[in-house]
Amino acid sequence: MEKIQMVDLTGQYNKIRNEVDSAMKNVISSASFINGPEVGVFSKNLEAYLDVNHAVTCGNGTDALQIALMASGLERGDEVITTPFTFIATVEAIALLGLKPVFADVCPRCFNISTAEIEKQVTGKTKAILPVHLYGQCASMEGITEIATRHDLFVIEDAAQALGSEYSFSNGLVKKAGTIGHIGCTSFFPSKNLGCFGDGGAMLTNNPVLAEKMQSISRHGSLIKYYHERIGVNSRLDTLQAAILDVKLRYLDRYNQARVMAADYYDRALGGIDQLILPERIKQSSHIFHAYTLKTTVRHRDSLRLFLRERGIPTMVYYPVPMHLQKGYSAYGYKKGDFPVSEELASSVLSIPMHTELTQEQLEYICDGIRDYFKTA
Repeated sequence: MEKIQMVDLTGQYNKIRNEVDSAMKNVISSASFINGPEVGVFSKNLEAYLDVNHAVTCGNGTDALQIALMASGLERGDEVITTPFTFIATVEAIALLGLKPVFADVCPRCFNISTAEIEKQVTGKTKAILPVHLYGQCASMEGITEIATRHDLFVIEDAAQALGSEYSFSNGLVKKAGTIGHIGCTSFFPSKNLGCFGDGGAMLTNNPVLAEKMQSISRHGSLIKYYHERIGVNSRLDTLQAAILDVKLRYLDRYNQARVMAADYYDRALGGIDQLILPERIKQSSHIFHAYTLKTTVRHRDSLRLFLRERGIPTMVYYPVPMHLQKGYSAYGYKKGDFPVSEELASSVLSIPMHTELTQEQLEYICDGIRDYFKTA
């Protein structure tokens, strides 16, 4: 059996090596490394895949969030409601712009921000909601958009872990993650479901005015070279990455289905272990399993990690410290106990290997290891 990895990018690359290498050679031969034609081609193909009018590419997922916030017309001191159970980039982008992150706790089973908790945090200073589609499943976007409409709030989706997931509204409308709010943001970090060979990101919108603003902001505030109509940043998806992503976009549905099949196996094999809570799949959203995240007790989590590591099975904790307890964000005045669900999850979640190249033998070995631990725990 091959060594088990949390993410197997080498195995994935080997299956599409000829296509990727050819795409990269074309870019190198043309020497159009910045804003080459492949960037535009990929943007158009991404728009078609997501059924969204505009996909504006940028340098990485964190920049995507920052540029989206810059384009939304918020002012320093405005409040943005988001989740405390996420990667730091979500909150970092808010704080960097002088906006105030306001946290709303998450649902204990699906891990996404709770609409009931969002409602409690809305004030006269609230200007936006920034939900995160964590681990590959959409947050409750019908409830979020209803709150946003009622309070005239901007919605920016962090869809970096859920590109390709679909959300179904009660009226039958189905939309892909990142295309529901005013702006959706995604990352093409290598381990993402659609990942490049470095950094990359994109902003998604159906609003042409917002698209033009984000395009301008990402290019030093300019649409015409040397003429700068607004303050911007330098954040571009380089041509090599765009060429790679355009190849991998053709396989995204296949990749997501491979993840779902692995998750289905985990569900069947681990479903009878009383000390484990398996990831919930809400009926409104498909789940594309950027991560397969178990929940257990504090006592079991770390000892299970050690037990599996000794058997050559890697695990990860996404995320061990919720945002409101991060030292760098202590100035916002939050304390332990403010968001009990997020705090409990931080001490009890454990992600096991999840990627497109998992074999039946590996899946069996992983699940056997978990079952063996709980036989003696």
